[in-house]
Amino acid sequence: MDFFEFFVEAEEAGKRIDVYLSEKIENCSRSYIQKLINEKRIQVNQKATRSNYKLKHKDLLYVEIPEAEPIEIQAEDIPLDIVYEDEDVIVINKAQGMVVHPAAGHYSGTLVNALLFHCRDGLSGINGSLRPGIVHRLDKDTSGILIAAKNDRAHQELTIQLKERAIVREYHAIVYNNLVEDYGTINAPIGRDPKDRKKMAVTVKNSKEAITHFRVLERFGDFTYIEARLETGRTHQIRVHMKHIGHPVLGDDTYGPKKQPFKLNGQMLHARFLGFYHPSTREYMEFEAPLPDYFNELLNLLRNREKKL
Repeated sequence: MDFFEFFVEAEEAGKRIDVYLSEKIENCSRSYIQKLINEKRIQVNQKATRSNYKLKHKDLLYVEIPEAEPIEIQAEDIPLDIVYEDEDVIVINKAQGMVVHPAAGHYSGTLVNALLFHCRDGLSGINGSLRPGIVHRLDKDTSGILIAAKNDRAHQELTIQLKERAIVREYHAIVYNNLVEDYGTINAPIGRDPKDRKKMAVTVKNSKEAITHFRVLERFGDFTYIEARLETGRTHQIRVHMKHIGHPVLGDDTYGPKKQPFKLNGQMLHARFLGFYHPSTREYMEFEAPLPDYFNELLNLLRNREKKL
């Protein structure tokens, strides 16, 4: 069971308690907060409260979150775009819109559900029952290439490579505004956004080192097509770093403008290239995932628009 205490600052007064707590506590939706309130697991100044309670300055909130009940993740026959597979690893080209592993609100239809069906019992268990085989992840609306481990030894070897920055991960993205530099490095620590726990941000508070290298592939005036290479692998790293330097990823309504200039189903961010040393043979291997059709279509649209200017 987890316990949280919050002291309401002056600038936070007036917010509904369910909205406030869903922003403060990671992986807690507003509806789940309301459920906890109904179960009298949340108190304000040592008294039960209501979901529509408006916070006051200096309120002291106490939150009790019960242990989650064990969830059995089901194998599902979901088609996979398999780039490579052997007895140790499987390399997948993930589609935009697919969640990598089960979490609150997404216990089916994920990459893990598909891997459980395809690999049967052949996935590593190091990351527990919700993330079998998952060595690294891609955001739901980021497409492209990732690797999963089919046994614990392979998983451990790949994790060491990640820690030692021996795995090469390159992405292609379309970002807002004209990037003047042809290439550059963003070295800025990333941690939870102090103002919104559901987001990440460049911050010195409770953060970790984060380094992204980028180079420009094409310029389209209001937008720039780039390649980004991760030296570290923090949550939302490329999206947060590009926002930090004034060039959020196109289609990213979390870190970019809410009003989008094109009809997109997510950020224009694609994991294009993956290089690693095979956990058994130690042979260096490289794999690429071609740009999705929607990505190429938008690039052609931007190119044609530039020709008309």
